[in-house]
Amino acid sequence: MSLHLRPEEIEAESFRIIEAEVGPHPWSPTEWPIVRRVIHTSADFEFTTSLFISPEAVARAVAALRGGKGIVTDTTMALSGISKPRLKRFGIRTSCHVADPDVATLAQAQGITRSVAAMRKALDDPANGIFVIGNAPTALFELLRLVRERGVRPDLVIGLPVGFVGAAESKEQLIVTAPEFDLPFITNRGRKGGSTIAAAVVNALLIMAEGT
Repeated sequence: MSLHLRPEEIEAESFRIIEAEVGPHPWSPTEWPIVRRVIHTSADFEFTTSLFISPEAVARAVAALRGGKGIVTDTTMALSGISKPRLKRFGIRTSCHVADPDVATLAQAQGITRSVAAMRKALDDPANGIFVIGNAPTALFELLRLVRERGVRPDLVIGLPVGFVGAAESKEQLIVTAPEFDLPFITNRGRKGGSTIAAAVVNALLIMAEGT
């Protein structure tokens, strides 16, 4: 490998390697850029088969991004991984409430996790449309509860929590619940996931929204 390759050249070569190793696949031309970027971020080819993208999720996500809908994340790590120049182009506001003092107070008072309290706060703002969960299964469980019980309808749910307790189960609940409420979503099956993976999905969608 040359040490003089530019970042865009390294990315292009990485994508070439990914496509060569994956070979024929069932993903559509609009879905594959998401899957490819997740593999690029994780170096994990299992996402080729474990990712799950609901019908119309990409189209509705792109429309929401072009419309400037707010993006909510469950961790500051996911927030920091999303391309700031691309967000600026669409005037998109991002937020992560897990470290907010009022969220900490609510969580302690009600005996809930900060992730749950943060999700409730985020849903109080109608400008928020895209919910990105890469770490906390409790955040995804709570979001789905509010979809069922309060009638909230996000433009997109990216549900990719990672871990051994509740992560796989929360994603299965998303897969089962979302069709009933016409809820666009991107997730995966199993324990894998994480904030960097969730941010990668958002970045892939932002690139599509730019039309480049």
